[in-house]
Amino acid sequence: MAMTVRNNHKDFGFILGNIEDYVPQDHLVRKLEEAIDWCFIYPLVKPLYSLYGRPSIDPVILFKMIFINYTFGINSMRKTCEEIKVNLAYRWFLGIALDEEVPNYSTWSQNYIRRYGDSSIFDSIFEKIIDKGLSYGFINTETVYGDSTHQKASANKRKVQRKEVEITRKKYEDDLLKEINEDRINHNKKKIDHLSREEYDFDEETGEQIIVAKKKEIKASLTDPEAGNFHKGEHEECFAYCHQTICDSNGFIIAYDTVPGNIHDSVSFFNTYEKIMEKYEVKNVSLDAGYKTPSIAREVISNDQKLFLPYTRPKGKKKETFSKKEFVYDSQNDIFICPNNEKLSYYTTDNRGYRIYVSDHSKCENCPLLGKCTSSKKHEKTITVHIWQKYLDECEELRHTDEWKKIYPQRKQTIERDFGDCKENHCLRYTRVRGLKRNTHQAAIIYSCLNLKKLAIKRERNRYLYDLIDQTGKTKEEILSFSF
Repeated sequence: MAMTVRNNHKDFGFILGNIEDYVPQDHLVRKLEEAIDWCFIYPLVKPLYSLYGRPSIDPVILFKMIFINYTFGINSMRKTCEEIKVNLAYRWFLGIALDEEVPNYSTWSQNYIRRYGDSSIFDSIFEKIIDKGLSYGFINTETVYGDSTHQKASANKRKVQRKEVEITRKKYEDDLLKEINEDRINHNKKKIDHLSREEYDFDEETGEQIIVAKKKEIKASLTDPEAGNFHKGEHEECFAYCHQTICDSNGFIIAYDTVPGNIHDSVSFFNTYEKIMEKYEVKNVSLDAGYKTPSIAREVISNDQKLFLPYTRPKGKKKETFSKKEFVYDSQNDIFICPNNEKLSYYTTDNRGYRIYVSDHSKCENCPLLGKCTSSKKHEKTITVHIWQKYLDECEELRHTDEWKKIYPQRKQTIERDFGDCKENHCLRYTRVRGLKRNTHQAAIIYSCLNLKKLAIKRERNRYLYDLIDQTGKTKEEILSFSF
């Protein structure tokens, strides 16, 4: 067969036909277009536009552009606009003809600054996609999976300053103080007025004693002051934002909250958890070791839900010493029995919420097991137990059940896969915007892209059924049972 030589000829002639003919039928943009009626954006943004003046860029086009940006992982609005100019599939998705000009990359920025930045449009889009998934029966909230991931901030980690901030008050602190005082009264102790994170001061005007929050020194970025200094495990220390995220058993993200990177997962969890409690019926909650705290266990179990937590090794324990499990608790007498059959009696409940049990040093100093028990110079053993420890004990019992073995391993197929997908394909690894509000909006769009992609792919598998759901307003179960 002879070799064809075209001499790099590029005279392609004219394109005859519609853009529709050149977009593959299985292209993702077709599935995204059919998955949802994009006209829902118009009533959401209508109050943000003036009734007079020159016509604006169609807001649906603007939001579709940002969806192209994050769905296809382009990570630059300037580059997204350049891609739209030459990509027929993107033009078809936006409804822009070949001879029509693509909006400039700064158009989205200016619209965000002037209109969308102070609105709730991003949350509304996120909720609209979730509601569509619920109507199709794709979302199952019987079991939810929670975790947090960090996103590196657009900030130079060498441009820092030290500043003093108040320690954030936690949501459960009023309940904790109340139960501490109830426990102290039951043990004939005086009430306390404040928790360990608080201290006394005096009002300069009235001279009255007041409680103020303790302060701590943190690293703050000069580039993005709202980002937090993140340093966890093997991760490199950097300025970042953390996205507290909860998904269902099918991997659809149903709630999120963006916080500075220096806020611990067990603190930021409560806001996100409240969001799912307001809207969904949840039976099981699966979290990783970072959430294994008495306050979270109490919050979840008090709502008649099961909390699935992993095994964690005892912290700070030397191999040659006795563990707390080797001290038997006698609930009737409220004492601990040591391996040498001596008792540790209740001493007090401190302002952190821990009951303290102490041994009799006169009996401990001659004990043959003293070296394995404690290294205290006072020759006495101390055991601390949180007043909400019973909730963690309940989670530990659940860990040995077949239900735990079935549910907890699903984390790697749900929330952990979502994070991997978002970081690799949807620009969640680094942020290009600054400020907590803008990063919250960015997270809303990224998670909306992930959910919409999942919804579009699932819908494509049985398009006729889901078209009927959209047309009739019936549920999937009603249509399958021919009840209409």
